[in-house]
Amino acid sequence: MWHWEANPLNGPAVLGMIIGGVVILLMTLGVVTYSILWQRKLIGWIQWRIGPNRVGPLGLFQTIADVIKLLIKEDVIPEKSDRAMFLLAPIIAFVPSFTVLAVIPFSAHHVFTANAAIGALFYIALSAITIHGVMLGAWASNNKYSLIGGMRSAAMMVSYEIPLGLSIVGVVLMAGSINLNDIVEAQARSGWWNVVPQILGFIVFLIASTAELNRTPFDLAEAESELVAGYHTEYSGFRFAFFMLTEYVYLFAMAGLCATLYLGGWSGPFLPGWLWFAIKVFLYISFQFWLQATMPRMRIDQLMTFSWKVLLPLALVNLVLTAVIKAFV
Repeated sequence: MWHWEANPLNGPAVLGMIIGGVVILLMTLGVVTYSILWQRKLIGWIQWRIGPNRVGPLGLFQTIADVIKLLIKEDVIPEKSDRAMFLLAPIIAFVPSFTVLAVIPFSAHHVFTANAAIGALFYIALSAITIHGVMLGAWASNNKYSLIGGMRSAAMMVSYEIPLGLSIVGVVLMAGSINLNDIVEAQARSGWWNVVPQILGFIVFLIASTAELNRTPFDLAEAESELVAGYHTEYSGFRFAFFMLTEYVYLFAMAGLCATLYLGGWSGPFLPGWLWFAIKVFLYISFQFWLQATMPRMRIDQLMTFSWKVLLPLALVNLVLTAVIKAFV
């Protein structure tokens, strides 16, 4: 006979999961909101501009005002688009970006996150689903510029996922586990972060993750100078906001993954674990904004060539060196 006590998904457990999901969602929305503001401020300072400073004290409410504006804009659906796919695409793109946060260890206590045994694999597998949302949106728009942007995005993400995944394998070999929390604890025990012994893998990860995020200088999927706005050209209002939210949630998630794999995650002296994690995430995000302010776009042929002829061989070299060191040291 079925007993309530024997069911792992009893009332308190389900309630805890719901509360945890809501807390992580609110935290993520806060991080995204002020990441966008920090991006505009930082790039403004680099380019000798002031940046947002009108809405709220020091412009702190500017992004909130922008979001409200997007939410109340008219929802336009092209007449000759595939309506069902057009409406579904932003959701397919967004859901994986938020779900991958479930395995990122924000602190040593696994508060509101899962201590998944296959954390690194879960992240890579789930994040790949977003490309389907991008391609569906591009195809369903019935717009050639959108389709070109979607095809570029698909080619780029598939190409750069391979060196990205191989760079993660080097870290997995070092820790002997694909559990992200085990990887952090292995770095804490060793006394140094993986960025030191895995410096080659870290460089590959940094470049490949930038391409995966569609950020400068790899933002060819939405190159305004030639594609208007790429795969989301026909999207407006809150559906466009969903695509933008996906991009910045992935920025937060990739920053968390980088901090976990190479920078010791929540581990560090003196400060609380969550604060160490926040500092490392902030540094990664700021690095991406700095690149955006200083680097020109690459051509699409240079982008693909760089992945297959430079990053992939470097990732394989790093993997072989790591395996040899682990076998003989």
